[in-house]
Amino acid sequence: MNTQSRTLTSGRAIPLTAIILLALAVHGPLLLMQLPANSYDANTHIFFSSHYANHWFSPWNEKWYGGFSQTTYPPLVHQWIALFSHVLGLQLAYMAVQLIVILLLPVGMYRYARLWVDERQASYAAIGSVFLGSLAMIAYQSGQLPTTMAAMLVLNALPYFYDWSRRGSFGALIKGLTLTVTAAAAHHVTLIFGSAFFALPVLWLAFMDRRENNASIFGVVTRAAIFAVLSGVAIAIVLLPYFMQLVQNPITQLPIPHGSRDNFILNTFSGMNFFVVPMGALLLAIPYILIKGASEHRLRPLMLGWYVTALIGLGGTTPVGRILFRRAFEVLTFERFTFWATLMAMPIVAILMVKIVDRFHTKGVVGLAVAAVLTFSSALSWMFFNPTQASPFSTKEVVEFLNRDDHSKFRYLVLGFGNKLAQVSTYANAGTVDGDYNSARMLPELTNYGVAQLNSSKFYGASGMEALRSMLKHADQYGLKYIFVRDRYYEPLLAFAGWRKSETYDNGNVTLWTNDAVPPAKKIEFAHLMPTPFEGLLWGLLPVGCSLLAIFSVILLPERRYVAEHIEFPSSAPAHEHVVLREAK
Repeated sequence: MNTQSRTLTSGRAIPLTAIILLALAVHGPLLLMQLPANSYDANTHIFFSSHYANHWFSPWNEKWYGGFSQTTYPPLVHQWIALFSHVLGLQLAYMAVQLIVILLLPVGMYRYARLWVDERQASYAAIGSVFLGSLAMIAYQSGQLPTTMAAMLVLNALPYFYDWSRRGSFGALIKGLTLTVTAAAAHHVTLIFGSAFFALPVLWLAFMDRRENNASIFGVVTRAAIFAVLSGVAIAIVLLPYFMQLVQNPITQLPIPHGSRDNFILNTFSGMNFFVVPMGALLLAIPYILIKGASEHRLRPLMLGWYVTALIGLGGTTPVGRILFRRAFEVLTFERFTFWATLMAMPIVAILMVKIVDRFHTKGVVGLAVAAVLTFSSALSWMFFNPTQASPFSTKEVVEFLNRDDHSKFRYLVLGFGNKLAQVSTYANAGTVDGDYNSARMLPELTNYGVAQLNSSKFYGASGMEALRSMLKHADQYGLKYIFVRDRYYEPLLAFAGWRKSETYDNGNVTLWTNDAVPPAKKIEFAHLMPTPFEGLLWGLLPVGCSLLAIFSVILLPERRYVAEHIEFPSSAPAHEHVVLREAK
């Protein structure tokens, strides 16, 4: 039996350093192979990052939609990629930031789980978080780096929120606030729609544990309210340009379909992709989560929070998401709720894991390892058999064409490029009337139809093709001269609209269609939406500055000393007494 197996079966907690090394061993090779490069959103985040790398204090980007403001999306992830890109290049910088997030995720899970369970069980929860199918899907299929970073930061912030609410520790207040605001600067959706599902159970727990510090309900509520108010004010300041843009340009476009909003019973592919595969072996633990969570007084808040979050993760399968979010239901995507639900489940699942190990010893360790590996590998296999890009192709020649001569004086369009639309935009000097971030669109040819990108018009039926026809009709207005086609489905429409095929690239996989009658592109007037220089200064300084403050506060502010305090944690051995630490006065 190796060292780790002896630790697992001996009743001792797994060292956190060993868990981080395990995360590095599992995810490091995948990121070194740049597996997320073919995900849905990775190229979009790299595109945003490339702009910050060259225009740190100017968030106005003219490469998409004839011009849009990057203040419509929190900048922290993109800014850190931009900083690393000066040494590693954009793509490797993306992988480096994702790796850092994944290595810190089990740290956050361990600290979060310690609120609910003992040290050994928390270490099991941290190990489980490394192998989550939902993590594999959201990192390697969806490419939602901001979501994973914000979740990691929230998990690390919650113990400080608990400590402040229960004990009034000023150091915990500072650390919790800086981490919370940093999470908002990484991903606004996690803070606006996800933080409550994590924070409310923790606040409930602080109520239950208040007697250990002779704290009153009023004291806990007051401190929690102070935390919420200070967080809200700080987030409003740090993301002020975002909120100003949201007021000036509210999202009123037609809803765009997304598989995570489907009824998973009627659409089995969406059910597999957005729930079954991300949940993996955790599906087998659902009865235990419900029974154990309902029967243990201390676990009840966590179980209820998990239950509601998991229901929302089912998208349109239940009416819960639509009832809670109303109009926002048509804007949100719900795979992140399943990710959050799997994180919330881990402390309770860890209790089951310890029971299995204590009863079956080495056989239990092997069984849990097989379940974890199968969950993670099944998600990777699902992505292999259902790739985001049907067949690989090179965009190098397309970029070279757009960057030579005076071709950048005109705008272009790509059709059938999938997630490589953003890759072309990252390296081409020319702008496009299309784009891959729907919330920033202002052109009526895009907002008046329920289509995500012109690049994939055919997948949106009649509305998608009508949007493309409308854009072709107004090609003169936008200086749209070049259209690169990788899907022959679109060629008859282009020929009928007066475009001609002129060149081929990538061994005939991509054809170039041109319209010589189109004049050079003119700057589209979006004066009321362009960020002011002051907004650009705030955008360039506050989010990344807040993240640095969070790092320094966690590292430099000393933790207060603790003495033993008895709190009963759920255990595989009911008679066993567990010890948690209490602050020394």
